[in-house]
Amino acid sequence: MIVVATEDFEVYHGVVGELRDRGLTFTTVEPDEPLPEETTAVVTAADESHDPDGVDVVRADPDQPRRAVDEVAALLRGSDGKLIVGIDPGDRPGIAVLSGEMVVAAFQVPPDQVAAAVEEEVGDAVDPLVRIGDGARLLGARIIDDLGDVTVELVDETGTTPYLGTGARGMGDVLAAVNIARIEGEEIESREIDPTAGELKRIKQRSREASETNRAIDETLARRVAGGELTIEEALAEHRDGETDE
Repeated sequence: MIVVATEDFEVYHGVVGELRDRGLTFTTVEPDEPLPEETTAVVTAADESHDPDGVDVVRADPDQPRRAVDEVAALLRGSDGKLIVGIDPGDRPGIAVLSGEMVVAAFQVPPDQVAAAVEEEVGDAVDPLVRIGDGARLLGARIIDDLGDVTVELVDETGTTPYLGTGARGMGDVLAAVNIARIEGEEIESREIDPTAGELKRIKQRSREASETNRAIDETLARRVAGGELTIEEALAEHRDGETDE
């Protein structure tokens, strides 16, 4: 059983809320009270000295209660607790965070928010690993470049998107990210991509759809978008400026 033993109200409130959201069984005691016999893990505040013998102790930061609950849940399941983040790149990338074999968080965010979301999740984790699928090459390469100082593996994502039954619409990218997180890949620091004609055509079409005048950017600007140098909006602005100068 999980026991929350803290005098810190913020830690108590945050940890108890997370435990309830996860459906985990727990009880609470005062730090100076004896623990129930079935106690397997104790959650207390990082600055409290509560350190009972014979059970695992997780020290919680009041600003990050979910991290403490992730840790205690991993302990209960016998996981090694290694943090692995899986990313299914695309127009709406899926992100799955695993602690050992347990999924502890999942997100779906725009491509330009992936790096920030991953950075928030890996935080102070010891030797975290990010695994990213090899599809959506241009977006994936951009995400890899944005990830910063974290170990990244490129994973063959063939077959990682499951069949989605009734009521599961929209979950494919996140579930694929879970599968990607569980597949060993090739460690990579960056990914050089020469955009294909089809990829450039899609970028031009996206620029036309975003343009107020239904005008597409030229190939030079499309290549700069493909390389992550410009966003579609920035490329459209340069395109308009070039037309004005003429």
